[in-house]
Amino acid sequence: MPQAPAGEAWLTPQQVGESKIAIAQAGMQLVHEDRRIFGSLNVEENLVLAGLTAPNRWPLERVYAIFPRLKERRASRGTDLSGGEQQMLAIARALMSRPRLLLLDEPSLGLAPLIVRQIFDAIKTLNSQEGLTVFLVEQNAFHALRLAHRGYVMVNGLITLSGSGRELLERPEIKSAYLEGGRAGQ
Repeated sequence: MPQAPAGEAWLTPQQVGESKIAIAQAGMQLVHEDRRIFGSLNVEENLVLAGLTAPNRWPLERVYAIFPRLKERRASRGTDLSGGEQQMLAIARALMSRPRLLLLDEPSLGLAPLIVRQIFDAIKTLNSQEGLTVFLVEQNAFHALRLAHRGYVMVNGLITLSGSGRELLERPEIKSAYLEGGRAGQ
C-alpha cells in the first residue's frame, strides 16, 4: 500500500508534532498489535516504567481496577503472562500516562473468546466511565462495531462504508462479509 507523502495530525485544539515524544505529550498513546511489553520486567515494573515521565500519571490502583488480573499477576514477568494478560498489560502501560486518545491496533488478535470479551469490556469502561477517546483498528467486526460510536469499513486501504456502529451492524453487506463467515444469502 502506498504511504501518504505528507500530512498533519491534530488533537484538538493543537497540532501534534512528528516525534514520538511530541505525540505522547499531546496525549496520544498507541498499543501495537505485537504488544511491546518488557518481558524481563514484572507487571508492576512495566507499569511504573510506563508512567515514569508522565506528569499526571494514573495511580496503579486505578489501572488494577480496570484490569484486576494484572493486580493478581503484578509480580509475574512479562514473558510468564498469557497472551491476554500481555494485551491487558500493553493497554495498561498506555493508560499510565493518562492519554486523551488511545489508539488500539488489533487488541483481540490471537486471544481466546473469553479474554476478547474482557478486553472489549475494559475498552467500553475506559470510554464510557473514564471519558477516554478510543480509536480502534480491529478485524473482529462484531465486537468493534458493538462498541463504536462511529465505524469505518476499509477495503484495500480505502473507506468503503461509514456510519454508527449500530447502523453498520445492521447493513446486509457487513453481516454477509464480516458477521456470517462470508455466507452471503443464507
